[in-house]
Amino acid sequence: MSKICKVEIIDFVFDVRNLQRTGFGLHVGFKRGATLQVVKNAIAIETKDGLRGEYVTNWCASPATRGEMEMLSPFLLGRDALQREALFDDLKREIRQWSGMGHGPLDICLWDLAGKKYGVSVSELIGGYRHRLPVYASTYLGDAEGGLDCKEAYAAFAEQCYALGFRAYKIHGWNDGDARREAENVLHVAKVVGDHMVLMLDPANQLRTFSDALYVGRACDEASYFWYEDPFRDNGKSAFVHRKLREMLTTPLLLTEYVRGIEPKADFIVAGGTDFLRVDPEYDHGITGALRVARLGEAFGLDVEIHACGPAHRHLMSAMRNSNYYELALVGPECPNVIAPVFTCGYSDQLDCVGQDGCVPVPTGPGLGVSYDWDFIRKNAVANRVFA
Repeated sequence: MSKICKVEIIDFVFDVRNLQRTGFGLHVGFKRGATLQVVKNAIAIETKDGLRGEYVTNWCASPATRGEMEMLSPFLLGRDALQREALFDDLKREIRQWSGMGHGPLDICLWDLAGKKYGVSVSELIGGYRHRLPVYASTYLGDAEGGLDCKEAYAAFAEQCYALGFRAYKIHGWNDGDARREAENVLHVAKVVGDHMVLMLDPANQLRTFSDALYVGRACDEASYFWYEDPFRDNGKSAFVHRKLREMLTTPLLLTEYVRGIEPKADFIVAGGTDFLRVDPEYDHGITGALRVARLGEAFGLDVEIHACGPAHRHLMSAMRNSNYYELALVGPECPNVIAPVFTCGYSDQLDCVGQDGCVPVPTGPGLGVSYDWDFIRKNAVANRVFA
């Protein structure tokens, strides 16, 4: 029995160039010369027999998620780290009245620990067989600062991405819900690169009304977009309204990024609310939970698309037949992806990580197959909580 004896969560900071907070909330966008301080979480789980699992968060590094991790961590102490199914079931029940996003990083740590114990990658543990994953460039939101500030800039950046090796490109438009501007952008980018790049649109819930979503969706139809994602202010949670939208458009809809876990995603499918499913191992109760969603989609004959990027995401996709693209999110001209600079093994989710085949590799080392710079993490720590 590999009994868990310690869980450590460290909040640490780092600076990124040419980015700033934009508008309301946590959105970021381009601003030349700006410096944005970013907070991420580093998690380590240790057992009495010397095993250790590690993970550094990407998208779920929010104060709310941090609070959920603290809420759940004490329940891991004294438990067998290798009994991931039992732990998944108990933690899922314990977090039932909250979002559940704090569950994901803890579960990912347990998979890293198991892979290191057996000397194999997480991909091998879950039956992975895809060694290189088709990838799309997923843009930052539009700005007014000389980055993605007009439809011509979006098209030019798409061409830059194509030259790097990307064969697919997803637009996140502006943050103001202007349906006409979004539709013009959809059509212009397709006119410039649509004959040699697969295109997707994600308004990120910024369109204000159903009619706005329908208007922009018809532009996606005209331009033959691959999918249309989370259009408007229901925040991607109403199966009813997206069924109506599906009935009026030909572009497939991609929903359920904001619907947590297998059961509500199943309800969304049965209600006819989406054509593709979204899954994220950070958002959807870890690799254990995300594998359930992948098989759920397969059972209904649906493709399941991985949200965002990271080593856990690559391992997950390696074992999924029914997934088309890895999302390199977020990227833009003259600014980096906001990924913590803590990898000491050469792993990267920056714009130049794509190969000329339009793919990224799946790490092959034990566990997640990456190593972290714990000296950097501790040197830049702003909070540290240990459960033992």
